[in-house]
Amino acid sequence: MPAERRTRMTPDERRAQLIALGVAALADRPLDQLNVEDLSAQAGVSRGLLFYYFDSKQGFHREVVRAARDGMLNATEPELDLPPLERLHTTLEKIVGFVREHRSTFVSLVHGVASGDSEVRAVVEEAEQIQTQRVIAVFDELGVPSSPLLHVALRAWVAFAEQALVDGELVAGAEGDKAAAEFLAFLERSAFAVVESAAGPLPDAGS
Repeated sequence: MPAERRTRMTPDERRAQLIALGVAALADRPLDQLNVEDLSAQAGVSRGLLFYYFDSKQGFHREVVRAARDGMLNATEPELDLPPLERLHTTLEKIVGFVREHRSTFVSLVHGVASGDSEVRAVVEEAEQIQTQRVIAVFDELGVPSSPLLHVALRAWVAFAEQALVDGELVAGAEGDKAAAEFLAFLERSAFAVVESAAGPLPDAGS
C-alpha cells in the first residue's frame, strides 16, 4: 500500500495553520504555556520551521494573540442598526457569551496586558481601545457630553469589566445562565454609574 502523501502547503497556509493551532491551544492553557514543540508536531513541521515563520517564540505568541484578539472582536461586534442602549446590552451579552465559551482564551488576552513582550501588550491594548470606542459611541448617541474625563472613565471601565469577567464564575448549565444574566446586568449598571460619575445624570433616552 503506497505511503500517504502529505499535502504540501504554501508558506502562508502553513503560517495560518500554526496560528490556528496556537489559538486552539489557548482553550486549554495560558499563553505562556503554549508548547512550540507540541504545536510543531501537530502541524507536522520542525520546531525550526516554526521559528522560521515567526522569528521567535515571542513572535509566534504575538501572532496567536493577534488572531485570538481579532476573533473576539469579530464575535462581539456591535449591531449598529440597534438603538444605543439595546446595542450596549447585546454587545455585553456577546462578550459574556464569548467568555463562557472561550474563557481560557479570554483570560490569556486580558493577562496579555501584563506580558513582558511590549508588542503582545500593544496587541491587547488595541483591543481595549476598540472596545472603549464602541462604548463611547453608545453614550455619544445618547447625548452624553464628550470629555477627556469621560473617555478616561470608560477606558478604565473596560479594564474593570474585563477583570470582572476573568474573576467571575460564569459556569455552564441552568445556574450558569442565571449567573451570566446577573453579571450582564451588573456590567450595564456599572457602565451607567461610571458615566454618571464622570458626566452627570444620563439624558432621558429610550432604548
